[in-house]
Amino acid sequence: MHPNPAYRHADRALREDIVEQVGFGTVFASTPDGPRVAHVPIVSTRDGAIQFHMAKANGLARHLDGATALAVVNGPDTYVSARWYDEPNSHVPTWDYLAVEMEGPVRQMAEEGLRAHLEDLTGRHEARIADGEPWRMAEADPAHIDKLVRGITGFEMEVKAWRETIKLHQGKPERVRARIADRLDEQGAGAIAHLMRTLAS
Repeated sequence: MHPNPAYRHADRALREDIVEQVGFGTVFASTPDGPRVAHVPIVSTRDGAIQFHMAKANGLARHLDGATALAVVNGPDTYVSARWYDEPNSHVPTWDYLAVEMEGPVRQMAEEGLRAHLEDLTGRHEARIADGEPWRMAEADPAHIDKLVRGITGFEMEVKAWRETIKLHQGKPERVRARIADRLDEQGAGAIAHLMRTLAS
């Protein structure tokens, strides 16, 4: 995480909201085969844990049960031009971004827990679809679901440490942040422009 304490945010609900809204991240761990990473859908249980799953053939899957791992979810990010400042010659370009790190011990789920996780994951994301009826796992051929479940492993991490970077030009004058947010809107980066207006101080 970025070392500047100005880019921290004490609101755990905000961290969990980022995890919820993004819904996808990376899990890292050291293994006997060397460092390994998996790119996975992530669900916050909202009670201090996250759940995720990956293919059994993933190089990380067979080492995670009982290990301590690091999960990272990245929120919106954007390049910021030095020309957007009052005095561009005294600034350099930078990058604004949101990221949440979660660290803790991992346990493998039993099949029943994995199936519940998949139902929850699917339900959460199907609910975001604006048109049509949300798809449910019950609509699929049970034999097909059984085959897919045999090929993946589910995990739950008890999050012992949350570390976030919310870098939105904190510490800059309000007029500077407002100008940068306007430029970001023009560039199509409306999500981070909105966060800059509402979260940065």
